[in-house]
This record gives sequence, C-alpha cells and structure tokens, in this order.
Amino acid sequence: MRGNRTAASRPSRVRVRGAAIAAFVVLAAMVPAAASAAGPQKVEAELPYVCALPSGERASTVRISAEFPDRAERGEAISPAGVTTTVELPAEAVADLTALEAATVRAATRLTVGVAQGEAAAEAIWHGTAQPAALPASGPLTLTATGDVPTVTGQGHGELRFSAGNLTVDLTPGAADGTAVGPRSLTVSCSPAGRTPEGGLLATVPVGADAAEPSGSPSPPDASPGTPEPSSGTPRDRQGDRAPEVAENPAGSAAGRDAPPCAYTEENPFGPLSMNAYITGYSNVKKQKGASLLPVSCVLLETKEMLAEPDENGNFVVTIKAEGELHHEGRKQSPPFRSTFLSFGFVPTTATMVLEQTGPMTIEFASTYVGLDIVAETFVRVPLRLRVTDLEVNGVPLDVGSGCRTEKPLRSTDPDPANHPGDHLVMYGKGEQKYAEDATGYMLLTGGPLTGEATIPAFTGCGGGREDLDRLLTASVSGPGNHIKQIQGQTCTPSAPVFETPESRGQCTEDLQPYQIPVAER
Repeated sequence: MRGNRTAASRPSRVRVRGAAIAAFVVLAAMVPAAASAAGPQKVEAELPYVCALPSGERASTVRISAEFPDRAERGEAISPAGVTTTVELPAEAVADLTALEAATVRAATRLTVGVAQGEAAAEAIWHGTAQPAALPASGPLTLTATGDVPTVTGQGHGELRFSAGNLTVDLTPGAADGTAVGPRSLTVSCSPAGRTPEGGLLATVPVGADAAEPSGSPSPPDASPGTPEPSSGTPRDRQGDRAPEVAENPAGSAAGRDAPPCAYTEENPFGPLSMNAYITGYSNVKKQKGASLLPVSCVLLETKEMLAEPDENGNFVVTIKAEGELHHEGRKQSPPFRSTFLSFGFVPTTATMVLEQTGPMTIEFASTYVGLDIVAETFVRVPLRLRVTDLEVNGVPLDVGSGCRTEKPLRSTDPDPANHPGDHLVMYGKGEQKYAEDATGYMLLTGGPLTGEATIPAFTGCGGGREDLDRLLTASVSGPGNHIKQIQGQTCTPSAPVFETPESRGQCTEDLQPYQIPVAER
C-alpha cells in the first residue's frame, strides 16, 4: 500500500534535544545489497589509528575494504559497495571489557569519510555492525563490521576523493552465550595516526566525460565556464566549487516511496500533539543462519512524563517517558510480510506473518547534558506476538488456520526486570550530540539505530484443526540469540506546520505523515 506522499520542503538535518519515539523488528525476507557500478575499483586499505580506551590511548589498526565505480557522470549518485571496516584493538581493550565481566562483545562502527571535489568538501558517515565475537584469551581483539553507506553525488567535473577520518566504535559487552551483561555500551573514539602523504585517501572516482583515470592523488576540478550555479543553500568554496552531495541514508529521503499511511486520525488514541515515525530493520534468525527484513512500518507515540534532575556528577539529566503503538489499518500491528528460509538447511519454507502488539509500548529516553554536549540513552520495551497467516513448505500450501502464533510474546533479557516484569522485547539506543553539530547514533527526533536480542517462543494453534504444524514452526524458527537492528526515521510532529520551529521544519509531508522513510541496515 502506498500512503499519500504529498511532500513539503525537503527536511533539514535536524539538531534536537528532546521528545520521543522508537520501536522494533523481527522476521521477513532477505534483500540483496545494492549493486555496484560496472568496472569497480577494489580498495583494501590498512591505516594506523589511535583509540581512546578506558585504560588510555592505544595504537590500533583499521582496515577498510570497498568497491567504488571506475567513473561517474556529473550529477550521478554513486555508492561504495561491499564496505567492511575491520578494527584491531590491542590487548588492553580486551582487559577493559573483561573488567566489565564480558566474555563476548558486539560492535557498531561509525566511520567519518571525507568527500572532496576540487576544494569543495563534505562528510559521509559509514555505519557498520559486527557479529558477536568472543574475547580472546590473549592478544588483540579483531572486529569486522559491515553495512550499507550513503550515496555521494559529484556536483562538478573532476575527481571525487574519499578519505578515512575519525572512527567511533560502540562495544556492547555480553556473556558467553551472547546475551548482554549490562545495559550500557563502551564507546571508543579513534583518530587517524601518522597521516600518510595521501591523507588517508581511500579512492578517487573521476566525474565527467573528460575526467582522468582513477589515481591515488587528487586532481583539480574542471573550471568549465559552463558549470551551472549551485542551488540556494548549497555549500561553496571560495572559488565557487559545489560541495559533493551526501545522501542522509543509503537510499536517501524521498517522498513517493512505498510506505503504509502513518498519520493522526480521529480514531487513533493519541492526539494531534503526538508524533509518528517510520521504522524498518533486520533481525538475525539464528536457526536459519540468515538475516530477515521487516518492511517499513508506522509507529505512533505520545509523551507521558518528563523529569529533570542532576546526576551524581552534577550534570543535568532530562528523562522523557512515553507510550506508543504500532499502527496499520487501525490495528496495533505491523503490515503483513513474507519470509522464505531453507528449513533444516534444505526445505524451502515461506510464511506470511504479522507482528501484533499485545500490551503497552514504553519508551524511556535519558539525555545527559555535559556542558553544551549531550549523551543520550534510550530503552524501548514492547510485547510482540508473531502470527502466521499463510505457510508453504517445499511449494505445497499448508492450512495453518486462524490462530497460528507464538504462544508468548518475544522475550529479551531486561536490564531492570523488577520494574519491567513479563515477556517483552527490549531495544537499546545510544546517541551523542556535540554543540552546533549533528547528532550521531540514536536520538529520538532524528532517529537512528536501536539494537536488541530476542528469544522467539514456541508456536501454538497452527494447523487449522487438520494437522499439527506447531512443532514444524517451532523447530524451524523458535529459540534464543536472535540479534535485531532497527532503523527509525526522523519523527513527524503533526503540530509542526502550526508551531513550526527550525528543529521541526520539514519533518512532515503536507498531509502530516513522516517525510523521512528509513532504509534498513545490517
């Protein structure tokens, strides 16, 4: 289904300090990574870095591999493919994690990549996630993260130059079975060390019909008098070069893409001062040894409580508590989605499913103000039951009946079980915002990644009264250790067109739906 996507102005990159939204992810079909252009350049770079660990600054190694197109036309969006960021942290990092009683660690990376054309420049953020890794008994810790990256568009003639910059690594400690040992992650900031003469250059991509072949050194832009003037608001250097355009996410933010309706209506329980947002993401299905995609879904949310108080270090902490719900055709559920796996390694099984919300979704967002900077942590808790509506095994339709579902909601290990009892999914996000800079990681209004891990319960009621399919589905899907990564888009506040501020401008389409439709990241 496609919502009415009449767009307002393109959203600005919002800098915000409050309000709330989030959600979830579980099963669906795999999708391939974006294909690279013909004749790609294969890049394998090994760079020296210095990483700030709790035990001090330590020399580390970062290896970056990717494929870039061999050339591009002016105005053509290009995207590096097959991007991996491998971080080799010294033995001191292992000791720091062991001190947190960790046996495993999961990593998420954010690599700042400088993009320049002539003297004009911009920055892109390459996000990556790594599978859980066991801490070595001795020696360095090596983590390899993968993920899709934003597109870059050259605005003039001449080479686009991609250079590696600062790197942030979020480390989530875990027990031997991969479950989290605590709610907090360890953030490690890394900077390039001992710059090479090329300045961390990864690749160059010639832009324009007369561009030179790719090389390891920059070349000046084409100063053709026929180059058009940039549109209003486009950064320019002192010679008039237009900065390369970097998309906000791998597929950009554009109205008109397929998405279910997601707007306030009279039958919704939340008022016109509530917010809405789109979410999507991936989940590992451990038994199937694969990743699954949840289609773009709508979440509505309303703030219930706001607290402000100092912490033990004298920093100001603002905590926002909110409640939310999934919204699809007036029901608290996701849109239907299909997933195909090779059950037991050889039997193709395709199911059509929905995720049903069976209780309150709660969001707790705590932002700590350290001087003029902000560090934020978010917990989302929601009980979700997985319902199967159709099933095919090896191409043969099987009648699952109308009551085929997990016998209980999906279950995570909650870091605060005394105050949050019962079976529910827990998602966690962390974000930072430096003064006068864009936020990184997860912030409630701008969105971003949330992660979690869930146990999928056994199935019940499957078979339509003719045959018992409970054990087939349970054996194929149910079990612990299913890692989840959700991406939330920027929120829409329906009141923004009335009470518009620089922070809210461009969040919504004219019919009060979220402007930004996120793209799932592995």
